[in-house]
Amino acid sequence: MANASKSRRGRSRKRRPDPAEIARQPERKATAPPPTPTFGKRPRPPWHPLPLSEVLILVGAIGTFVGLSRGRSHGGAPLIAGLVAVGLGTFEVTLREHTGGHRSHTILLALVPVVVFHSVVVLGVSAFAHPPVLLSVLLLPLDLALFFFCFKLLRARFLDARQAQAVGRRS
Repeated sequence: MANASKSRRGRSRKRRPDPAEIARQPERKATAPPPTPTFGKRPRPPWHPLPLSEVLILVGAIGTFVGLSRGRSHGGAPLIAGLVAVGLGTFEVTLREHTGGHRSHTILLALVPVVVFHSVVVLGVSAFAHPPVLLSVLLLPLDLALFFFCFKLLRARFLDARQAQAVGRRS
């Protein structure tokens, strides 16, 4: 019996909080867990049995390889066609995954309009004159504003799609 009483004395007791302290503490709101990198199944494309995007990426990779192996003199057209094909296939897959709430590709998708805008302006100026280096520096604030605007819209769209997918799973 003596050993049992010693072990009880050696244990520390948990201090119970005073009910008055609990009443004074602000209520904590339950927050949703941070989104996981992927959620659910990858959304199917409208042409489902045919892996069109994957074939486009493969053909584009082959075209890019052929263009690079031919060199400057004869490889320009296959190289450009290959890069465009890879870009289109990748863009389609990322847009479908993003708008379906499967995986967030917000930064990549927000960069697309910025690259298009910047390229159109530089090519438009170069059609009439040699574009100065200062043009890219002057376009930087517009590029950043466009990027953050697109980022905010795309992020909201992804979170809405993720929420809709989560609600659909629970039902």
